[in-house]
Amino acid sequence: MGKVLGRDELKTALSSARSEGKTVVFTNGCFDLIHVGHIRYLKEAKGLGDVLVVAVNSDKSVSVIKPGRPVIPGVHRAEVVSALEMVDYVTLFNEDTPYELIKFLRPDVLVKGGDWRKEDIAGHDLVPVTLSLPYIEGASTTEIIEKIKGVKTAVLM
Repeated sequence: MGKVLGRDELKTALSSARSEGKTVVFTNGCFDLIHVGHIRYLKEAKGLGDVLVVAVNSDKSVSVIKPGRPVIPGVHRAEVVSALEMVDYVTLFNEDTPYELIKFLRPDVLVKGGDWRKEDIAGHDLVPVTLSLPYIEGASTTEIIEKIKGVKTAVLM
């Protein structure tokens, strides 16, 4: 079994981990261009439990919340995230938020980046512990894309 799983496979893997007394940490995001903010955030998330699950927004889901995106296709983003050592499992989701997935998986800890207020995190009402981890200033995919666009424009002039 690889690290990128469908919902049912993931539920089975998490049931097995829980039977061993392991704590499941869940987070989600687009992960369009991996940067230092993602790495620090995922390391910290992993430190909150034993098993880190990352739900990656599908292309359809990203396009709803971030017009003009994603830059990288969902299956590629999932593969990149799954290659990170701190990540145990990855799954894709099509909905605008991972609420139903969180309801289905029932993680022990739910985390998002510091640009999210706890009460705005989808699923905070379903999970015993919900945390908003520190935001890394200057580390955002949108900022990186804007910088690239600016460089491209300057080169073409």
